[in-house]
Amino acid sequence: MWPLVFGLLVGVAGRVEIPPHEDVARVARFVAHSSDWGALATLSAQEPPMRGQPFANVFSVSDGPVGSRGSGVPYMYLTALEISVQDLQMNANASLTLSLAQTSYCKKKGYDPQSPLCAHVIFSGVVEKVPNGTEADFAKTALFSRHPEMATWPPDHNWFFAKLNITNVWVLDYFGGIKTVTPEEYFNAVP
Repeated sequence: MWPLVFGLLVGVAGRVEIPPHEDVARVARFVAHSSDWGALATLSAQEPPMRGQPFANVFSVSDGPVGSRGSGVPYMYLTALEISVQDLQMNANASLTLSLAQTSYCKKKGYDPQSPLCAHVIFSGVVEKVPNGTEADFAKTALFSRHPEMATWPPDHNWFFAKLNITNVWVLDYFGGIKTVTPEEYFNAVP
């Protein structure tokens, strides 16, 4: 028996379980909602020899408060003072990797973070500033509920809410190689 509670599969013992690997879009949504941070990769706009080179940096993310179904949209709280944001100002294309390795799931199962069984999802798309209004309010709730320290970050840094506008989704959650999910399949999946 696998009841659906708050959009997550919960086994009879109350353990949160990943959706079946055959349900790739739901796995992607599960990983996105389970992740509090990810590695955002940009193309460096910094001085040579880094200019044009791949550059990855860790960012706190949230697609919605814990206990919600989540929106599937990875939101971030950014400042132009941050080196990766400076890269994004030159080229807003980026990829974001989220992994269950940051949760207790893989450790409890004995999966190495690099194991295909320790599910991860790679998104690519364009990082965009979230305009003020309803979506910015949601982004604030999503991020500050998971990362309460953000509310106290220095206001003179001119923080803003941003999101990755997803154009591609790749999932590695089982043996046999990476699987592709369209953004439509991803957003239509019930997590």
